[in-house]
Amino acid sequence: MDKKILVAPSILSADFSRLGEEVKAIETAGADWVHVDVMDGLFVPNITIGPLVVRAIRPVTKLFFDVHLMIDDPAKYIEPFADAGSDMITFHIEACESPENIIKKIRDKGKKAGISVKPGTDVSTLDDVLGLADMVLVMTVEPGFGGQAFMEDMLDKVRELRKRFKGYIQVDGGIDKDTAARAVEAGVDVLVAGTSVFRQKDYGKAIRGLRGNG
Repeated sequence: MDKKILVAPSILSADFSRLGEEVKAIETAGADWVHVDVMDGLFVPNITIGPLVVRAIRPVTKLFFDVHLMIDDPAKYIEPFADAGSDMITFHIEACESPENIIKKIRDKGKKAGISVKPGTDVSTLDDVLGLADMVLVMTVEPGFGGQAFMEDMLDKVRELRKRFKGYIQVDGGIDKDTAARAVEAGVDVLVAGTSVFRQKDYGKAIRGLRGNG
């Protein structure tokens, strides 16, 4: 049987003036996870949201909260984001010296742990922690802003990872119906999509299209 491809709409592209409604809408539309992009203006050149927003939208849905920390010193923020209602916390290998310690911190809070690589980072940097992580996020754009073009060559990282990593492989950046199909073929399990969901009139149709059945 074919594995189910999970779709995690990124609320970075949602209408923040009605964020709770947007989260409910993607749940109704068939989303699997809610992807929350956290940026600090230091690790990436943009500032987005913090634990208070995660806490505010947590009661709105039972969907799995997939929180992506694009921040310096992620260890300092594991506890606040875990306590706010995150289910998976993903941090960047480039932002820390002891990824094993951060994964332990996440696990100690009873959460799943993900680790991410930017486009310029080789996946070999993950060798020591692959056996500890639940998910690897391969960025298919430079992190920081939505709406960028998909970097096709990042799928080589996915193919390499798929040979030796049994957990979830996620891609984030420039994901639409066409790039999603190529990502899935390369071995991706989880598709993060922002504008290709939230800028459509029919969220359900957009999500089905990403899975290749709509």
